Amino acid sequence: MDPASRDVPIESEHTALLLIDVQNYGTHPDGGAFKRASGMDESARDAFLNRLSSTTLPNLSHLLQTCRAAGIEVIYTVIESLTRDGRDRSLDHRISGISVPKGSWDGKVPDIVAPREDDIVIPKTSSSVFISTNMDYVLRNLGIRYLIISGLLTDQCVDSAVRDGCDLGYLVTLVTDACASHSEERHITSLRNNRGYCRQVTTAQLIAEIGVASHASA
Repeated sequence: MDPASRDVPIESEHTALLLIDVQNYGTHPDGGAFKRASGMDESARDAFLNRLSSTTLPNLSHLLQTCRAAGIEVIYTVIESLTRDGRDRSLDHRISGISVPKGSWDGKVPDIVAPREDDIVIPKTSSSVFISTNMDYVLRNLGIRYLIISGLLTDQCVDSAVRDGCDLGYLVTLVTDACASHSEERHITSLRNNRGYCRQVTTAQLIAEIGVASHASA
C-alpha cells in the first residue's frame, strides 16, 4: 500500500543516498565555478567555502559513513562532459559557461566524501540528473523507492533532483544541512519552496533514524 504522507521513515534496503555535484569544480577555491562569471564576489565565495568546510562536507561525511554501515546504496552525480572538448554539453551549460571535461580535476570528488571503488558515479550536463542520464533506470534496477538527496547547489541541481524524483514516484528526503548554496538566503528560500515535494530533516535526525532502523532489523 502506498503511504499517505511523505513524512515516513526510509527502508534501508530500498534507499539510495544521492550526493549531487560535490566535486572540485564547486567546492575548491581553484574550481571552475569560481573562475567563470558566477556573480559571486570574494566575500560571498569565502563565506560559501567556509560553510562547506565547517558544516556541509563534515555532515556529508557522517551521513556517508552511516548509510554505508546500514547497507544503503550510495550514488554520486558530477557535472562532467562525456568528451574532452565538451561537445556533448547541454545548451544551458554552454550559455552558462559551465565546462568540466571528461576525466578532469574539476570533476573529482573531494577526499572527505570520495566514492569507493564500487560506488556508482554518474556524470551529467543538466541541472536535474533525471534529465540527462539513466538515473531513473539505474534506481529502478536497484529496487530503490526512497531517495536521500544532498549536495550542491540547494536551489539548483539539488532542487531539480528533489522535484523530478518526486514526480517519478520516489519518496524523497532532503538533508537540509548536508547541502548548500552560494548564499544562506538562496539556501533557505529553496528549502521553503520545495518543502511540498519532500521530507526535510537534518543530518543528526536522519542518522538517528537510520540507527534505529538498523537496530530494529538486527
